[in-house]
Amino acid sequence: MAVKGKQEKRVRRHLRVRKKVLGTPERPRLCVFRSLNHIYAQVVDDNAKVTLAHASSTEPALKETQKSGGNIAAAQAVGSWSPPRRRWRKASKRLYLTRAAICTTEE
Repeated sequence: MAVKGKQEKRVRRHLRVRKKVLGTPERPRLCVFRSLNHIYAQVVDDNAKVTLAHASSTEPALKETQKSGGNIAAAQAVGSWSPPRRRWRKASKRLYLTRAAICTTEE
């Protein structure tokens, strides 16, 4: 059996999870991506292939308050800043959490 590279292993894990986890209007999918410098989150309805809400540490309002966009404080700020968005608040009652390399609505 050939040794698989890191990238190929990551893609296979991602596909395995995405086969089982689909966001619906009743229970959307929360997709979180963390790079070294920033954190991004979005709520996705996979049935309609629509992003319901999004937040990231790159947005100007959060960028001003945070020294770094890729640390725990920035992640907490993204999580606490997003509830004022009405769609996010409605969707946040019940979510499927997925951690992905890149958050997309089409796969």
